[in-house]
Amino acid sequence: MNRFGQRFSFTTFGESHGKALGCVVDGVPAGLLIDEAFIQSELDRRKPGKSKFETARKEDDKVEILSGIFEGLSTGTPIAMVIYNTDQKSKDYSNIKDVFRPGHADFTYFHKYGIRDYRGGGRSSARETAARVAAGAVAKLMLQELGVEIVSGICAIDGIQATNFDYEYAKESIIYALDASVEEAQKEAVLKAKDAHDSVGGVSRVVIKNAPLGLGEPMYYKMDALLADAMMGINAVKAVEIGDGIVSATKKGSENNDQIRANGFLSNHAGGILGGITNGEDIILNVYFKPTPSIFQEQHTLTCNNEEVDFSLKGRHDPCVAIRGTIVCEAMAAIVVADMVLLNMGRTMSGVKNYYK
Repeated sequence: MNRFGQRFSFTTFGESHGKALGCVVDGVPAGLLIDEAFIQSELDRRKPGKSKFETARKEDDKVEILSGIFEGLSTGTPIAMVIYNTDQKSKDYSNIKDVFRPGHADFTYFHKYGIRDYRGGGRSSARETAARVAAGAVAKLMLQELGVEIVSGICAIDGIQATNFDYEYAKESIIYALDASVEEAQKEAVLKAKDAHDSVGGVSRVVIKNAPLGLGEPMYYKMDALLADAMMGINAVKAVEIGDGIVSATKKGSENNDQIRANGFLSNHAGGILGGITNGEDIILNVYFKPTPSIFQEQHTLTCNNEEVDFSLKGRHDPCVAIRGTIVCEAMAAIVVADMVLLNMGRTMSGVKNYYK
């Protein structure tokens, strides 16, 4: 499946070393002001080659809107966007034409489809996430009109944990660090792994502010379930926590319950979601990225003919995929909330009557 969402949905296309990649966004209400500069600014946050902490591949990621916009407003028809690849170096991958990279989707894609696009991983490459960020930017424009804000940052790299979460600081940090007191240590960890031809994992923290109360579709389209689905669908993500997450399993009910008063909840262990439905508090997610599997050390693997070989990878790769991945997390969170907002509009007769009056 290359489509995500029900009412607000998008479909992506393209490969890492193909001519272009892009998306078709459907379900955008007519009359939404489409700020193309904002969409581009979101892509600029994710684009590669900005610093030594990222892949050396340099792509401008200039987005071109092909349809669904007239005189700056959405028309209610599908919005198609394309991003052309300009810095492919497919020859860097010629040595793995018949070799599976450990930790990559090469092995599973080949055995599923029986065909191999070895150029940077083809469709399985995180390069595809540029299209998700474009779709997420449109969702953010819609949510901005509702006062919903989504922020994120890196709260851990190589086990070096943030204890302070400053989302404004993260916007200015080259690695989107949330905590200035550990940022240099996190940077050093990335560069140390890079110098050793290795990689490190990291954790993104995403917060959705001012989401309306009552979003979520029990039983099988719950807000937390869909957010987890959206995050787990991002390349290299191996775990997602909502609210206190794993820590909740170590607590007693008296410690974990968010008690309520007339002016709101006294805590937010649930991360803003109860029974799959938003409760009006901040929605908080921690998204865990594994180390980038593309490393430049000799490794044991198999060929397409099931022969055992040792090989060393070439190419350009992020030493910590979580850094740029946090922007993708924001985009996917925005798409989920936009989808839930549109789904929720017809859930009561009063809502239906208000619309048709």
